[in-house]
Amino acid sequence: MKKLIILFLIAVLFFGMVGCSDQNYKDCLRIHIRANSNEQIDQDVKYLVKDAVTNFLTPLLVDATDKQKAKQIVLQNSDGICAVADKVLAQNGFAYTSDAQLKKEIFPTRSYDGIVFEQGEYDALVVNLGSGKGDNWWCVVYPPLCFVGGELTGGGVVYKSKLEEIVKEFFG
Repeated sequence: MKKLIILFLIAVLFFGMVGCSDQNYKDCLRIHIRANSNEQIDQDVKYLVKDAVTNFLTPLLVDATDKQKAKQIVLQNSDGICAVADKVLAQNGFAYTSDAQLKKEIFPTRSYDGIVFEQGEYDALVVNLGSGKGDNWWCVVYPPLCFVGGELTGGGVVYKSKLEEIVKEFFG
């Protein structure tokens, strides 16, 4: 029981500091990759672009200690983001290209991995593929909810969740 209480307190502390609850969701930087259309071929390439852009940004965002730093990194690398996306599009036979913008947008309530992002205005990296009129893939750049936890292709770098490490160490 004591371990469960301590685990709960660690989780509360962690999400209180970097979480995106309804009280501090404006401290988040979201990412949306919008497909050209809802045709299956455009939706499929959207996921290929997502993988490439995520792999490109992950090592760059390792040192992002707050949303402002994450925004700065994204802005400094917007040409690289488009180059990565455009390469995937070209390799898959698409004539259209991408554009990447950092902007404020209104989003509906969404849930990611048990964390609820309330409806509201968020800062977001928006990557439009072609017209950008299709369904989107979304995640969170900061805190790095979709940029941790797995082995990445390209360098074999593994990024881990510090909270997960603490919990595993605590429970042996």
